[in-house]
Amino acid sequence: MQNKQKITIIGGGAAGFFCAANLDENKFNVTILEQNNETLQKVKISGGGRCNVTHACFDPRELVRFYPRGNKELLSVFSKFQPGDTMDWFAQRNISLKIENDNRIFPESNSSQTIIDCFLKEVQAKNFEIKTQSVVLEIQKLEKGYKIITKDGEIFSDYVIYSTGSSPKSLKMIENLGHKIVSPVPSLFTFNIKNEVLKDLMGTSFPYAEVSIPKLKMEESGPLLITHWGLSGPAILKLSAWKARELADLKYNFEIKVNFVGIDKEQAEEVFKNYREENPKKTIGNSKIFDITSRFWHRILWLSKVDLEKNISHINKQELQKILENLCENTMQVKGKSTFKDEFVTAGGVDLKEIDFKTMQSKILENFYIAGEVLNIDAITGGFNFQACWSEAWLIAQDLNSKH
Repeated sequence: MQNKQKITIIGGGAAGFFCAANLDENKFNVTILEQNNETLQKVKISGGGRCNVTHACFDPRELVRFYPRGNKELLSVFSKFQPGDTMDWFAQRNISLKIENDNRIFPESNSSQTIIDCFLKEVQAKNFEIKTQSVVLEIQKLEKGYKIITKDGEIFSDYVIYSTGSSPKSLKMIENLGHKIVSPVPSLFTFNIKNEVLKDLMGTSFPYAEVSIPKLKMEESGPLLITHWGLSGPAILKLSAWKARELADLKYNFEIKVNFVGIDKEQAEEVFKNYREENPKKTIGNSKIFDITSRFWHRILWLSKVDLEKNISHINKQELQKILENLCENTMQVKGKSTFKDEFVTAGGVDLKEIDFKTMQSKILENFYIAGEVLNIDAITGGFNFQACWSEAWLIAQDLNSKH
């Protein structure tokens, strides 16, 4: 028993727990320190409380394309542990997962508690210690190992696994140990927009839209949603992730162009004319031409100054152009952002040049491993941020298990 080495995991979130669950209890004494009164809080709220465990993308080269930051580094990580391995890991522990239509993967139970209970059971079965409300104040590098100073006392540890998430305090602490920090900015946020076209239409969704930021020459497509504050949905969240740094530089004040129907103006004109030929007697207000709600269609007609009762065959060229412009080339001003639900993600963190991605070990600190959101790695929404955590944590556990 005496020769067991001591590992301290700082941060009881996804990466910290997955790492502990894969460590060999015959070789190590492990303590997880969590500053909040509950562990795994992000896992709990993820996917609206259902926990979006990972994403059904099983080719590492494809998978890395969902990561605005960290894609090059994660290629080798995912070649050792990818979503298929995550699914196997849970299957071996009798947790059934299901792949939904959009390729997101959830537990069959539709409850994040299933995942939390699985992790707790694994870690408790190994007799590892979990300390909540344990605030780390400082980490000191000793000649051998580390001294971790918490508000309740000191812990001496042979190894440290740093998986704190990206709070300013945790970034400061690791910076004090000599790591370079890429300053964090928000990623995955919705756009605040005050515009007549969106007013009082919260909850209206579009199955496929295109959104571009002309100033940054960036375009994304996908489902779109009108919210109380402006626009959200995958098309917006992808833009916010890929251009997180540039949008921060613009102080979240910029212009976007929205195509609500996802086809260009010429195509839309074609669709309109074909519909008009087949339904010459309909009023424009009752015409279901595009895949949008009637309320939104009426708003477009109102903005285009077209009377709802007007017969579709009486719509003149100018009116049609105005309708198509409002539908396919709608320009709006974004002023500010709102966090996407509680799934707050940051771009920034520990500089990736200082990490050995074969083992997730720090190149600056011996026997010190780093995983999760504290790294300058982030992904778009869909289970990708968790997958990075599982894969990094798995590599750490493999490396440590093989050492002794």
